[in-house]
Amino acid sequence: MQKLSLFILGALVSFSCSKPKEQADLLVYNANIYTVDQNTPSAEAFIVKDGKFLALGSTEALMEAYKVKELYDAEGKAVLPGLIDAHCHFYGLGMQKQRVDLTGTKSYDEVLERIVEFQKDKKTSFIIGRGWDQNDWEIKEFPTKDKLDSLFPNTPVAVTRVDGHAILANQAALNAASITAATQVEGGEVLLKNGELTGVLIDNPMELIEKIYPEPTVREQTIALQDAEITNFSYGLTTVDDAGLSPDVIQLIDSLQQSDALKIRVYAMVSNVPDYVSYYLDKGPLKTDHLNVSSFKVYADGALGSRGAALKASYSDQDNHHGAMVIGVDAFKKLAKRIAESPFQMNTHAIGDSANAVVINTYYDVLKDDTNRRWRVEHAQVVAPEEFDMLNENLVMSVQPTHATSDMYWAEDRLGASRMEGAYAYKKLLNKTGKLALGTDYPVENVNPFYTFYAAVARKDLEQFPENGFQKEDALTREEALKGMTIWAAYSNFEEKEKGSITIGKMADFVILEQDIMKIDEDSIPKTKVKATFVGGEKVFENSL
Repeated sequence: MQKLSLFILGALVSFSCSKPKEQADLLVYNANIYTVDQNTPSAEAFIVKDGKFLALGSTEALMEAYKVKELYDAEGKAVLPGLIDAHCHFYGLGMQKQRVDLTGTKSYDEVLERIVEFQKDKKTSFIIGRGWDQNDWEIKEFPTKDKLDSLFPNTPVAVTRVDGHAILANQAALNAASITAATQVEGGEVLLKNGELTGVLIDNPMELIEKIYPEPTVREQTIALQDAEITNFSYGLTTVDDAGLSPDVIQLIDSLQQSDALKIRVYAMVSNVPDYVSYYLDKGPLKTDHLNVSSFKVYADGALGSRGAALKASYSDQDNHHGAMVIGVDAFKKLAKRIAESPFQMNTHAIGDSANAVVINTYYDVLKDDTNRRWRVEHAQVVAPEEFDMLNENLVMSVQPTHATSDMYWAEDRLGASRMEGAYAYKKLLNKTGKLALGTDYPVENVNPFYTFYAAVARKDLEQFPENGFQKEDALTREEALKGMTIWAAYSNFEEKEKGSITIGKMADFVILEQDIMKIDEDSIPKTKVKATFVGGEKVFENSL
């Protein structure tokens, strides 16, 4: 029966001659389309031509009006706009795939085992990895380098914590970077124990190690980007906001996109390195259909998990420790004024309430009456009441819901009960600003955007804990979560007129799901699978299962 229906449909499209039909490229029909367009919230079919949505409506009406080259039967499945990850590390994910992966390790011994197995296979001259998190171990303390030194006395080893704000290095790596117990770097810590190096570096001192990493070749970088693209397309992500890139990597992305060797769309934040900032301020923004370079990524502080987040009062689990600003307050204000005089956005990582206070107050002070700059606060993880009172629609909060469900086991230990009221407070942030851009911060968290959706809506981990949700008053509705991953994320990039909804004239980026995340049981959301992903009307991924 299905073959017969397809035959009849093809015949109707090809041979109906009631009137001349407009030529088009693709008809997607028999679909349950969530357009995320308030004017036409749903449809059963749409037409694509020249990479853009040309028409929406009923299958019958569109067949009458258009002659198409290709038909796609969605089989009644949910169709969404292409998903946007508003804060991730796309290039970093690709590079991590070329290095030792320590995500999900449950002990320091497991970390060591993975490093040993990696080196047996790769035999590299410098072992680099990422993904360990001492908060997931039975002994929730930073590791020390002693076992690494015994296993690798001559080969440098440097493995980064999952959040990217701490590194464990062995003595060979510390020697190569000329780091001693006397080394001090503003905006972070070189951790000592009994006056000796532990091997752990937090925030800015990490740069001393990172500077001696072997430079990847262009081929290695290209493979990394293409590997990351495959992963993102498999989850329905068609645009990624990469939070911190160098000009060289941005230019490589542009080159690969221009040659059609990289199809994913990238909103590239330029890392706050003086030479990079000067280069792009002189050059000006770069905008193509696939690449948007119009913002700078700045770090105000570190991460809560490594106690590097800057807090107004001491950490509840460490007296007289407030974390640290990665950038000095005066330097931050000077940079903000410089960027304000340009057309660029400023996107600042702010975790602790002290860092958020500096960022939010500086933004409002510098921008004054300029109400459409859309400067972004990345994470906005702990916000004090006085800063909440200031917030309005002039700023964009870019948050990552899975951070809440990853941190919920120990966050109150760090912050205390009173500060938790302004922590991971996504609904409160949305109510103040009117829009919320959602991302993952991968590879800190998993790439899977359906984990993001679930964490935002259910406020639970993948084991469905806690039963009633973590601080459930700050959960988002499914409609809000979908907007945060589509149209609101596009808005945060100044791209809402070209993507983020299935709207006539916009880029034909869309994803077809095996399950309907807007209707299925809440706890089934993380199991959602992508059937197919399209960029500009071109199928870039299809699940054959």
